[in-house]
Amino acid sequence: MNGLRVRFAPSPTGFLHVGGARTALFNWLYARHARGTFVLRIEDTDTARNTAEAVKVIFDGLQWLGLDWDEGPLPDGGVRGDRGPYFQSERRSIYDRALRRLLDQDQAYESDGAIRFRMPRKKIVVEDLICGEVCFDCTLEQDFVIQRKDGSPVFHLVNVVDDLEMGISHVIRGEDHLSNTPKHLAIAAALGGTAPQYAHIPLILNRTGSKMSKRDVGASLGEYQEGGYLPQAVRNYLCLLGWSLRENREVFPIEEAAEKFELNQIHRSNARFDADKLLWMNGTYLRSLSVEEILPHARTWLQRSGLPIAKREPDYLKEVVLLLKEKVKTGKELVEWAHPFFQEEVSFQANAVKRFFDPAGLQALRELLADLSEASDFTSSALEARFQRLAQAHATPVRTYVHPARVATTGREVGPSLYPSLAILGKDLVLHRLRRAIETFAS
Repeated sequence: MNGLRVRFAPSPTGFLHVGGARTALFNWLYARHARGTFVLRIEDTDTARNTAEAVKVIFDGLQWLGLDWDEGPLPDGGVRGDRGPYFQSERRSIYDRALRRLLDQDQAYESDGAIRFRMPRKKIVVEDLICGEVCFDCTLEQDFVIQRKDGSPVFHLVNVVDDLEMGISHVIRGEDHLSNTPKHLAIAAALGGTAPQYAHIPLILNRTGSKMSKRDVGASLGEYQEGGYLPQAVRNYLCLLGWSLRENREVFPIEEAAEKFELNQIHRSNARFDADKLLWMNGTYLRSLSVEEILPHARTWLQRSGLPIAKREPDYLKEVVLLLKEKVKTGKELVEWAHPFFQEEVSFQANAVKRFFDPAGLQALRELLADLSEASDFTSSALEARFQRLAQAHATPVRTYVHPARVATTGREVGPSLYPSLAILGKDLVLHRLRRAIETFAS
């Protein structure tokens, strides 16, 4: 096994944390930059906490982000690469051999049914590629458990054994693991192996400045998958949590990030997670992508909401998405604004009815209904011209007709541009909704 080899080694004990997603991304970027190998390894030796559902969450999250791995397990049970599958629960014989070697060399011993590693009582220097030289005084360090009383191996042992067995050249992980590194170096030396180079990336902080925990809102990658965020935007934003292009530019394609990613450009200071900035970035991507690029995501969002989009022609969906993508920041917002375009009847917001369906508003709807009934051209530009002429004929501002028309046809007072909306809905449906509003609220 030659060349650069990195790994992402999550524990399947819950959702995929954004910190874990960023760790996976940084490993993936470094592997792609160096034309190396990105290994996925599921650290599932803690059977009391691991679940099959959590494994699926890891697979789904990485696939959603577009982080393909070169070696390790595949969601369908197959294996990519010439080694694997990399589930630690299936590698017990490898760990048993390592334990036996340590016991035979008196570098480990049994204690109260568990097995402990004899930690060298000396100073250990970690040559970290990001943090620099870090010296740990281990002269008072206690021996630590590497196999539990139930016979299951502990993280410290399996982590090191697998890194050695798999030829991992670089370990890129969170700075909270830096204090574990002296133990890992000691185990690697005891096993006669050459430890990988370590690079510990800064922590991700929440709004209050403390380490972002699983309890924090926005900590789960799944929140963004379900909330209608684009994977391109989330991926781009995660790049900025501890790294940058150094070109005063924050929006960039993943291909450029991979081309320019270097470990020495990773910041030493902790990164603060800014949900508002991520929201802004997602809106930027929604507006910048073509409708063809967004359509697959939009279909997923709309289908998940239960809207009957299959009843419409594909071109209709494309028109709706093209209109809405300029106005919303997330897929969740897009779905909310799309309801009037796919529902048979709209539901009216009480505040909108109160504001715009007074006697003057209803009279404006009657005038508008009469005028639009004569329209032979129902394009956006033609509709705008008719609204303007109608307002001039009655010596009133055009908003006199715009606001009641919007509420009558969409049920709400805020939404996408009115004239393109009416054009997409079509003459028959627009006239039907105008009549319904008049009949419902004129009594």
